[in-house]
Amino acid sequence: MKIIQEIKGNVARNCHPIGLKQTVLDQIQHIESVGSIYGPKKVLIIGASSGYGLAARIALAFGGGADTIGVSYEKAPGEKGIGTAGWYNNVYLKEYAEARGLTAKNFNLDAFSDSTRKDVADFIKEVFGGKIDLLVYSVATGVRVAPDGTKYTSTLGVQEKPFSGPGFCLENQVLSEQTLEPVTEKQLHDTVKVMGGEDWQLWVNFLAQAGVLSDNFKTVAFSYIGPESTYPLYKEGSLGAAKAHLHTTADVLNEQLRATGGSAYIAVCKALVTKASAYIPVFPLYITLLYRVMKQKRIHETCIGQMHRLMFSYLYPTTGDVNTDDRRLIRLDDLELRPDVQAEVERLRQLVTPQNFKQIGDFSGYVAEFSALNGFGLAGIDYTKDIPQEYIDKLLLPD
Repeated sequence: MKIIQEIKGNVARNCHPIGLKQTVLDQIQHIESVGSIYGPKKVLIIGASSGYGLAARIALAFGGGADTIGVSYEKAPGEKGIGTAGWYNNVYLKEYAEARGLTAKNFNLDAFSDSTRKDVADFIKEVFGGKIDLLVYSVATGVRVAPDGTKYTSTLGVQEKPFSGPGFCLENQVLSEQTLEPVTEKQLHDTVKVMGGEDWQLWVNFLAQAGVLSDNFKTVAFSYIGPESTYPLYKEGSLGAAKAHLHTTADVLNEQLRATGGSAYIAVCKALVTKASAYIPVFPLYITLLYRVMKQKRIHETCIGQMHRLMFSYLYPTTGDVNTDDRRLIRLDDLELRPDVQAEVERLRQLVTPQNFKQIGDFSGYVAEFSALNGFGLAGIDYTKDIPQEYIDKLLLPD
């Protein structure tokens, strides 16, 4: 079969299996070229199939020789479609890791389920050496079914009054005014339930009670704060409320873990092209401007670069303690928020029009990264060639 890229709005509707294998390999080769990570050897990643979760897994496995468990809920290829990009990422990660003598177990299950937590804990006890050193929490989804069966749906919105700004649609590549409406109290509550720290805490509590956390165990979750210009959109909106809950959860978990030398942290990352960030109205335009400035200043990082820096310089530095600010936040957004960077982004923002937005910002770079998330647009891949069904069938073989 031939697979041609399909985009609806700012959402990818398909993926390219051969291209995705190359994107995983590219990240592995980057990590292997930038220096070893002296970090954990037994790692669990919740939300491991794409973005920061996948990059963290690659950084720790191929930069630090860690055995890893990945939990994610992805659709396998079948009669109804080619499957999701994350499903292939998991398969290829496992293949490359095992070729280097590493354990890489994938659980394609609902991360919010207590039965999934039990399956993972049992695997740690019976197969994985009995303990884990690190839990990375990187779940990005719009819907959560809690253990009591209650379904929560997140809402992208603001508080108090509507927020408007220019944003683009990848499908038609047109810039237009986009508006986020105020959320109700229920929508705000439900968004915190989906994207806050409740499930992260459930995971840590469950694994602690199961006795599978090592002494000096660490856990980290990912967040975003951004510059003041995006505060109405992000920090002061429903997303910001969820992230505030996540930050509070880190402090609660940190206190819980102190008795055994453990700790919990938030890593505040830079704005990047991910499947999650592409959903946020207005935000992709800011990313194109930021990319242009950071690339010109030669300080741009992708997910894999951010995750190497997190593990190598902040969470597991060769000397000293974990590197945080005065609020115990690991600031991977330090380069993004440099005054000279933000001043130039703001200058460019003032110049943007519907006619020139592709030239003012790094629109081509945004599109290239978005396409690569789904295996498209990569050099050396012949997208006119058929992908044999036998190739897909081999990937479907059980572990």
